[in-house]
Amino acid sequence: MSSHEKLSAAANDRKARLAQLKSLKRKQAPDSDSGDTEAPVATTTSTALTTAEPSITTTYLSGRNFDPETRNVKLGFDNTPVADPTKTLEYQAEQLAIASKEAQEAEKKDDKGLDLFKLQPKRPNWDLKRDLEEKCKGLEVQTENAIARLVRERVEGMKREKMKVEGRNGGGGASGEGETVGMEGSELVEAMHLKEREEEEDRRRDTEDADVS
Repeated sequence: MSSHEKLSAAANDRKARLAQLKSLKRKQAPDSDSGDTEAPVATTTSTALTTAEPSITTTYLSGRNFDPETRNVKLGFDNTPVADPTKTLEYQAEQLAIASKEAQEAEKKDDKGLDLFKLQPKRPNWDLKRDLEEKCKGLEVQTENAIARLVRERVEGMKREKMKVEGRNGGGGASGEGETVGMEGSELVEAMHLKEREEEEDRRRDTEDADVS
């Protein structure tokens, strides 16, 4: 037996019971005694109808959108669809709005105005210079080590050349060659120190310009 046939059978039964109730009401006597005796029959039949109807509705209806007790459409949710209401986007947006408002009020309280005497213009390349100095810190050490190594190799090479010349000449003219080698080595060292002083002077000049600007 299909569900459609079951529903039609239940509807026919309900119609039959309603017709029976109507016939009982029509046959009701005018005296109170008969009314008192037939009243329990009507109440029992009505209770039977009410008990039979929910069973049919609960059997064939899911109750998702229909409430069998009120026999009407469900409006809204019986339970909150979200378990934690603090995780909704609306709640988070409200909290962000409150936090931003509090931050603005705190800034208004702490706002003391700008001190024009503390504002100083910066040079156009100050950020490039800052980044370059950070990158050149490691290169400066390598540059100094390379200069020292080249000076040492140059002096040692000159010493070897001097010893070869002395060996060929049998010691003659050794003093003149020694003075020449020593002069060249001292010139290299002096040039290295001069370069360091120039770099230090450039750095000092840049810092002074930055302070003035």
